[in-house]
Amino acid sequence: MESWPGTAYPLGATFDGNGTNFALFSEGAERVELCLFDSAGNETRVDLVDKDAFVWHAYLPQVGHGQRYGYRVYGPDDPASGCRFNPHKLLLDPYAKAVDGQVTWGQSVYAYEFGNPDKRNNDDSAADMFKGVVVSPFFDWGGDRPPRTPYNETLIYEAHVRGLTMRHPDIPEAIRGTYAAIAHPAIVAHLQRLGVTAIELMPVHQFVDDDTLEKKGLSNYWGYNTISYFAPQNTYASDRHRGDQVQEFKAMVKSLHQAGIEVILDVVYNHTAEGNHLGPTLSMRGIDNPAYYKLQNDDKRYYTDYTGTGNSLNVGNPHTLQLIMDSLRYWVLDMHVDGFRFDLAATLAREFYDVDKLSTFFELVQQDPVVSQVKLIAEPWDVGPGGYQVGNFPPQWTEWNGTYRDTVRDFWRGEPQALGEFASRLTGSSDLYAHSGRRPVASINFVTAHDGFTLRDLVSYDQKHNDANGEDGRDGTDDNRSWNCGVEGETKDAAVLALRARQQRNFLATLLLSQGVPMLLHGDELGRTQRGNNNGYNQDNETTWVDWANVDTALVEFTSALSRLRREHPTFRRGRFFDGRPATPVDPDVPRDPAARIPDIAWLRPDGTVMEPQDWESGFGRAVGVFLNGQGIRERDRRGQPITDTHFIVLFNAGDAPIDFTLPAVAGSPLWDVLVDTGGELVGDGPVPPGASVTLDTRALAVLREHRERPAGSDRTVDPAL
Repeated sequence: MESWPGTAYPLGATFDGNGTNFALFSEGAERVELCLFDSAGNETRVDLVDKDAFVWHAYLPQVGHGQRYGYRVYGPDDPASGCRFNPHKLLLDPYAKAVDGQVTWGQSVYAYEFGNPDKRNNDDSAADMFKGVVVSPFFDWGGDRPPRTPYNETLIYEAHVRGLTMRHPDIPEAIRGTYAAIAHPAIVAHLQRLGVTAIELMPVHQFVDDDTLEKKGLSNYWGYNTISYFAPQNTYASDRHRGDQVQEFKAMVKSLHQAGIEVILDVVYNHTAEGNHLGPTLSMRGIDNPAYYKLQNDDKRYYTDYTGTGNSLNVGNPHTLQLIMDSLRYWVLDMHVDGFRFDLAATLAREFYDVDKLSTFFELVQQDPVVSQVKLIAEPWDVGPGGYQVGNFPPQWTEWNGTYRDTVRDFWRGEPQALGEFASRLTGSSDLYAHSGRRPVASINFVTAHDGFTLRDLVSYDQKHNDANGEDGRDGTDDNRSWNCGVEGETKDAAVLALRARQQRNFLATLLLSQGVPMLLHGDELGRTQRGNNNGYNQDNETTWVDWANVDTALVEFTSALSRLRREHPTFRRGRFFDGRPATPVDPDVPRDPAARIPDIAWLRPDGTVMEPQDWESGFGRAVGVFLNGQGIRERDRRGQPITDTHFIVLFNAGDAPIDFTLPAVAGSPLWDVLVDTGGELVGDGPVPPGASVTLDTRALAVLREHRERPAGSDRTVDPAL
């Protein structure tokens, strides 16, 4: 095999159309072999004799797209000092752009003897290991342009590649569960119908199915077990030719962009699939264990675990930071993705021990001209000390707002709480984000996500039902803040079903009308159930797949209508926090509306009067109204024009009995149209005069807009039956 010196940059296997440059970082290695495999599994080894700044490299002019490869790295085997080199173990390139095959679990992929962790095992693992694949970087993007949707116009849809598409009748069976299925017109049309502007895909970086799960006949369905940060998961490709998953992924992104939909990736840079000291040796552990992983100071045989998975990446090491940043840039520049949601992001801030929002990783992101310009979403916690960091990430970041989730769930199940907490969540959580100069869009609002009940299960179960997971019910949270509406699980009781339908609409309407960025969990708009399983991480089956044959069509229409209402009215997606001051137009040439004398927001008692400080803790803590002043936006659009809107009143009743709300007399809005009433009593009765009393049913939400005469056939109310 002809070999030239090559270059130390870029890392990984880089095909230039004529040959491939291979480069691997390892500071502690004494020797590195590049191992090439043909279709029959025969291995050819090439010594990497050139090394610059701890990067071993070579250029092979005869190697191109589709070539399988791995590495064998020689060095000290001294776990006490953190070194775990073993050339008998074939290692996956951390920079591999594609992966072929899966791991065959057994003794060979472990560097110690089963039953004796201190004894070295020298079985060759090549036959049982997946391999890296050299891929061609060339792809016809055809003028692809990322949508670049502003945050305040964004609606995120969290989805799983397989879960969303495996049971869709309009998708050919051959491509269900793949990137091609996500790009199928049936899926794209559904997303557009909902008004989705960004699909957030659960992990698509190459991941590993755990040995323990495979023995139970289960799998790592969610994918939070990454082994390669550059390679798209190969089992999600309909075209199984080596390396072609990269082309299919790019084609998916291109199709979604053409539909105006951004692609956000859920990424897991906090740990890898190699686990703790008893885990397999698959990649980084055998390449440079102390560089890539955070080891315990008092005994380097063991790993520091802030993730609950056995290890944590060493973000205090410049080469590990380079790996993360190179990966992020690759997915933006080469794969054209539009943003990232960082799993357990607090771990990335643990440069030393405590969570530090000024850590090196965040400084690198801040100054990076590529990564800093895409959507950055933090899951702002981990399982380490001080790991709950909601509201504490740098100004550039947005965050999954778990406090929003908990507060809204508590409100609609009727749990006693301070109304001020609910009001803060509804208006963008200024208490969490304003202090760092951020705006309401810093809050990614959600009621449900992949790790918990679906929306339908949230209103159908008080307890989790996770027996199928094989963990005797120990897995999954017990703090669900759910309410089954009187019956646990499935029922034919018409009254219970009606209440559950109303509660789902209450949650969806609250989410879509709150300030911030709403995120829907796939299938919630369809009435998807997991039969009470709130931790479907290992259920790659009909438990977690969306059942397209039993869609709640009315709920889909309701969700679409609320999404349209949000999209058409900037009142519900302001770029700045409310301040309670009189609404002064941003353009002095714009005539003052009479509403300019009233605040941009006013919270209302059921009698129509403005809430006083003492009212926030009073006995009617389950009912409140809010007036939103359309003249109080004080912002300009992208063309520099002042943004104005109509006025709205939103009424909430989470109580056990109907309640009468008196509509306030608002200057400039003599009549009100009822657009939404999840109780189904108010829509269609015509304009309501100020000072009139409207009865809001038990556990219901209503949206009223200042009355405007409309041409016949242009009614945009939300049918209460939907």
